[in-house]
Amino acid sequence: MDSIHFFYFFDNMSLLNEKIKGISLVELLLLFILLFISIGGLKFLNVSFNFNYVYLVIIIYFILKFRNSFFEFKQDLFEIFSQFSFKSIFSIVLLNIFFSYGMLYLSNYLVQIVNLNGNYFGLFFPSMSLNSEIFGIMGLLSVVLISPIVEELVFRGIFLNKLRMIVPTTFAILISSLLFASLHSFGSIFSAFIFAICMAILYLKSENILVPIFGHFLNNLIGESLYHLDSSQILFKNNLVVAGMSILAIISFILILKFIFSNWNNFK
Repeated sequence: MDSIHFFYFFDNMSLLNEKIKGISLVELLLLFILLFISIGGLKFLNVSFNFNYVYLVIIIYFILKFRNSFFEFKQDLFEIFSQFSFKSIFSIVLLNIFFSYGMLYLSNYLVQIVNLNGNYFGLFFPSMSLNSEIFGIMGLLSVVLISPIVEELVFRGIFLNKLRMIVPTTFAILISSLLFASLHSFGSIFSAFIFAICMAILYLKSENILVPIFGHFLNNLIGESLYHLDSSQILFKNNLVVAGMSILAIISFILILKFIFSNWNNFK
């Protein structure tokens, strides 16, 4: 897994990334407040509401902000495949997938021990969703495409950059990752936290928001594919498969930690 040590600093700073850093946090927070007020109003009126609409509104907001940035977007997209190894990004994502399954196994075991009831494996955010109840083309697009775009722009592009202005980068990574993880349910919180740290490292090393978006896209695509292909839940019911996946999860966690700590000292 030495291939995960693949980073290069770009010779030219991303102009799109500079525009992302310039987005006002107050403006974004006001948008969130308006959205939640609207959601509350709809619930008060007993109007059915799909949380995916929130993502669509945020996507439209970013489209408007970057409406004149097609050249910068094209340049950053090219940089993913010219400066970064697809194999290396895929390796990091795959390690996180194995690790997230390990956390789900552990959570399932803990739930059985304490005899808890309820859905502890679904996610409030349709991210890293191995248990998504969303079906159909639009639901798949939401989980695989829209969620990675929105979550990376918000948590890495906005929150991480703004936090770096007031606290050391290492603390900014931890805080933004905790915020991301807090929106996930029991069984996914820790794996989401580790995943967020990996995406933050990808972003900071590349100065290209499309890199973590691409990694997040791969993560959700693989996770959703495994979920739909495993309709009989062999990954959770077959003891031999569970044992094998658990071993892979432990190995993956060790390699992820090696990846994180090998890059951690580069941040101040």
